[in-house]
Amino acid sequence: MRRIEGGAVRPGWEAEIEAQGLVFNRTHLPGGEVRSYWREGPFYDFSLAEVQRLEGWVAQLFEMCVAAGEYVLEHDLFDRMGIPPIARPEIRRTWEAEPPSVYGRFDLRYDGHGPPRLLEFNADTPTGLVESAVTQWNWHLFTGQGSDQWNALHERLVTAWKRNLLRWERRTGVRPRVHLAWTAEETSGEDRMTVAYLMDTVVQAGYEAIELIVEDIALDPNDGRFYDPQGRHLDVVFKLYPWEWLVEDEFGPAVLADAARPGGTTWVEPAYKMLWSTKALLPVLWQLFGSDPVLGELLLPAYFADEMPSSWRTYVRKPLWGREGANVAIVRDGAVAVELPGRYGIEGYVVQEYAPLPDFPGVDGPHRPVLGAWVVDGEPAGLGIRESDGPITDNLSWFVPHTIDFAAPEADRRRRS
Repeated sequence: MRRIEGGAVRPGWEAEIEAQGLVFNRTHLPGGEVRSYWREGPFYDFSLAEVQRLEGWVAQLFEMCVAAGEYVLEHDLFDRMGIPPIARPEIRRTWEAEPPSVYGRFDLRYDGHGPPRLLEFNADTPTGLVESAVTQWNWHLFTGQGSDQWNALHERLVTAWKRNLLRWERRTGVRPRVHLAWTAEETSGEDRMTVAYLMDTVVQAGYEAIELIVEDIALDPNDGRFYDPQGRHLDVVFKLYPWEWLVEDEFGPAVLADAARPGGTTWVEPAYKMLWSTKALLPVLWQLFGSDPVLGELLLPAYFADEMPSSWRTYVRKPLWGREGANVAIVRDGAVAVELPGRYGIEGYVVQEYAPLPDFPGVDGPHRPVLGAWVVDGEPAGLGIRESDGPITDNLSWFVPHTIDFAAPEADRRRRS
């Protein structure tokens, strides 16, 4: 893994990426400055052998998460995981029934030496999909840099919808409409464009796709079922709205009751993703696999905050349901060195060994990447990279494309020699 500082810069690239769906490219900084979320020019490069190893490690991490889910259910660890009682029956039901599940994203610390280390699993409502699947692929095709890219996201998503929806159709005897919902509270355009892109993959899979705002979903008090504003029953809904919010909403109990009934709405991702989208997954994984000489290398030591070893003085503290780095704190020598603001933490914390992100310094300072390794239908499918100039990756980070087996043009190689 290496960072290439001076890659090609496409003429009119800002308009190009916006036309491809990256309408949320402009990042507004706290001081009022506006900068690009997409990095044009720099990129990361991997060897093909390195990507193949990463694929194997990501597949192994997914299997470990499945084992962790089984362990939580078998030992009834819902209280420890911070999962509300109201959600538990539906989590158990969906775990056994395996309704449609499409995608997730592992965030990894990786410096090119040895296995990656898991930072967290965004299993329920991961974003970063448009830039990973579309924007960086078109960048690769246009610039011709590198021989390939770890990016089978589009094809895998279409295949995943086909498989999952056909299975649903055979089980119910109904050809489903798929509503794809985003919340109007998210105003950057990121959620809406993620939904728009996923709608395209549903259509390519051969099914009807309908955009829907979460706030427009209607509950019929007579039959207890959910409908869109045109009165169409919600058969299958992809929701870019996390389960931990949904179960606490006014209609949360009705969602859970309806989902469990024959003919009820099927929600994607399913409720069992709560087992993985909470940071409580991290200490469970460490408990199960931390002592394994091979699998333990994919993890960082992690504990529930009240079980933290007394010797720990330096670590990262994460809220169970935090998002985008909110309320994450780096503690050094027993004192908080860095802490991001946010509204999380009342639900509890986990602590994780502090492993500083690798730094690939450039002309404009440090660059600390986090690898977002996508899984689609449980299989490794591609890579997106966000980098920050600080120790915590938050919603002010940049997205940087990547290549496989980049070779500098001959003229560049001569200049460097």
